[in-house]
Amino acid sequence: MASATTKSVKQRLREYLAEHQPPAVTAAVWNHLLAHLAPVSESYLRDLLRATALPFEQPYAGIRQHTFEELEQSLGEMLAVYTEAVAANDRGRARYARRQVIAAKDRARFLTRSPRTPTEKKAQKEEMVQWMLVWLENPEVFPAWVAARNRVKP
Repeated sequence: MASATTKSVKQRLREYLAEHQPPAVTAAVWNHLLAHLAPVSESYLRDLLRATALPFEQPYAGIRQHTFEELEQSLGEMLAVYTEAVAANDRGRARYARRQVIAAKDRARFLTRSPRTPTEKKAQKEEMVQWMLVWLENPEVFPAWVAARNRVKP
């Protein structure tokens, strides 16, 4: 039998899910998995968990940005988490929510600069970067801004 150190993160995650059968990825599940599967990056863990189709609580689901609809939904969900955290004076959770948006913005910006990214995809990601910058500058304004943006979009 392989030890925990020789098993892949993917294998160890499968075993955890089979044993514990969580109904969703909650804060407790997310934090336990980060500790249990360490060292593992949050983005890799998130990708593995998305493949399981388990529902995610925000902010652990991160920002989905394959389409503008996904981006708008993700930023709206993150706004709810951020607003709740600020109201509860939970600075750590509010910072974590902002960090998720910053990381997504950085990923999108990276794609805009990659020579391997097709021109059409670069234009899409450039606009997505702008959406996330608006969210980061003033999250509470974002829903009205995106609604206005969607009305004038061809």
